[in-house]
Amino acid sequence: MNTETIRSRDNALLKQLRRLANDPAAGRELGLVWLEGEHLCRALLARGQLPTVLLRAESAPHWDTAWSLPPSVRRVALADSLLAGVSGLGSSAPVGFLWPLPAAAACQPGRPTVLLDRLQDPGNVGSILRSAAALGIEQVLALKGTAALWAPKVLRAGMGAHFGLRLVEGLHPDDLAALDLPLLATSSHQGQWLHQAALPWPCAWLFGHEGQGVSPALLAAASHTLRIAQPGGEESLNVAAAAAICLHASAVQRLG
Repeated sequence: MNTETIRSRDNALLKQLRRLANDPAAGRELGLVWLEGEHLCRALLARGQLPTVLLRAESAPHWDTAWSLPPSVRRVALADSLLAGVSGLGSSAPVGFLWPLPAAAACQPGRPTVLLDRLQDPGNVGSILRSAAALGIEQVLALKGTAALWAPKVLRAGMGAHFGLRLVEGLHPDDLAALDLPLLATSSHQGQWLHQAALPWPCAWLFGHEGQGVSPALLAAASHTLRIAQPGGEESLNVAAAAAICLHASAVQRLG
């Protein structure tokens, strides 16, 4: 089992890594995902998927055999300083995977869904994906203008949720008619209280832009408009927090 060693900053693979680590659009262009750190690597393997390349710090040779990966997985050792240069973490991880980006998927009708309407913050998007995977959602649809679902910061915030969800990007509002599901929208100022509502299942939960909320056209198309009780008196909740509360409410009613 051979391991290549890279110590040159001009290496072609290292240049790909830099793009993947810094450019949210690079994954789609290169057809690759950079999974940095042990947690994301383990999450991928737990879903029965294999990387094409294992990359590790030159000072951490044990990763070559840690997961019993087949010989078809290329093993590459990077000089520690070079690996640190492509890290998006505060302290660079000693291991990561390159994995082929899944082919663009189509929206499937009837599957429990989260719709993202122009969310901008990668941390919010990743957090919502994590809640969705934990609480019984099967697919996440992102309308055009939403942060790229496979961007590095979204991947880190999702903590492996990507591998358990059907993800569809770049949709237009007209595409949502194919879902054939009740559409549940959240609002800070109108609608039925979430804790008092009978929630349909399966359904599609809709979460909107951090500042503007759900677009008026989509809000008008919703079969249910719901708001979260906030006895503490704040004007609104962070969208990722609101999503977690709503998805949990759906799960509790379904299981209760």
